[in-house]
Amino acid sequence: MTRLLAVDLGARRIGLAVGDDGSGGAVALRTIPRARAVADDVVAIGRIVVAERIDALVVGLPLNRDGSEGPQAQLSRAWAEAVQAGLGRPVGLRDERHSSQLAEERVGRMPRGRSGGPPTAAQRERHRQRVDREAAAIILEAELRARFEAIATIAGATRGDEGADR
Repeated sequence: MTRLLAVDLGARRIGLAVGDDGSGGAVALRTIPRARAVADDVVAIGRIVVAERIDALVVGLPLNRDGSEGPQAQLSRAWAEAVQAGLGRPVGLRDERHSSQLAEERVGRMPRGRSGGPPTAAQRERHRQRVDREAAAIILEAELRARFEAIATIAGATRGDEGADR
């Protein structure tokens, strides 16, 4: 069983979720601030990797609508490579198109402020952090689903091969 940490990488925040390929479930963990230097992100992520007994990471890759990689995807790829080098753990990439939209749907609307007015800056920040964590959980769910499907395909092919030998 592989314990995974999913990462929704943003310019200001990093949403995190954990799960394993045995249970197939993903749990939104926390949101941490993005550091100015990738090396500082590696240190912060490294603490979580140790505390959560993480075997591998999955970083969301923000592809363009047509599936091509733009500048943000290239930055995410470089960040993932630096994290892999710094932590010595495998780091995979998973298409994250629509993860933030789906996360916002799951989390719901931003709460209103006191007396029904606009939300406060603190409310907005808490809501964004929650959306980032949920987006990481969605990325992890997609990764776990892909792993499950790959195993099922291999198992099905193996069963089919065994029947052909009889």
